[in-house]
Amino acid sequence: MQTQPTSTRRRSVVVPTLIAVIALVLTVVAVVASRPDPSAAKPGAADRSSAGSGAEDPLAQLPRRTPGDPLAVGDPDAPVVMVSYSEFQCPFCGKFARDTEPGLIEKYVEDGTLRIEWRDFPYLGEESTTAALAGRAAALQGKFWEFHDAVYAEQRPVNGGVLTEEYLASLARDAGLDGDRLVEDMARPELAEAVRADFAEGQALGVTGTPAFIVNGQPIIGAQPAEVFEQAIENAADAAR
Repeated sequence: MQTQPTSTRRRSVVVPTLIAVIALVLTVVAVVASRPDPSAAKPGAADRSSAGSGAEDPLAQLPRRTPGDPLAVGDPDAPVVMVSYSEFQCPFCGKFARDTEPGLIEKYVEDGTLRIEWRDFPYLGEESTTAALAGRAAALQGKFWEFHDAVYAEQRPVNGGVLTEEYLASLARDAGLDGDRLVEDMARPELAEAVRADFAEGQALGVTGTPAFIVNGQPIIGAQPAEVFEQAIENAADAAR
């Protein structure tokens, strides 16, 4: 793959980032206006927001903090939660998963500072949805993250006809899962509904592509350098103390 000049890369990242952040802000305003009962949000969640406005922030309410959630890693009571809208075909999601996420887990998840919650956002096509269903099926075996790592380690061209049930089952087997059970579970209607719900949630917030992250209410768009995530996490942790 050819590498763009630095100045071109910066322009190509900054402009979509600004557009995405503006869209998120406008959506937040609309959501706030439409909420009849903000007090129904999770207690204390607004206190963790980095917005500092004192008002209930829908972006800060996104973390689910469900104990035992197989699509999350980290303590449910961690002071910082990073919600990650991602999909398995996206090359930038793959770059984040391979190059940045392991370091964040080692530095912040393992010491209890950070929790990462996955959200399915399969916007690139049918193969994305198939992979998302396979990820949900892997989660039923308690091995979503093993499947996650396997898919991104062997990432294929977008919509190249590779992400079939058979191929995903083979990857799952190599990662220690039951491949036959994975394929069988992929047909469960509740998994399709869960994928649709995540996708709809992201769309309602103004997410248009992946990866998109919300760190205690702060949007981070794209596979940014590790330093960007580290600064956001540390700022959110300081604000939560």
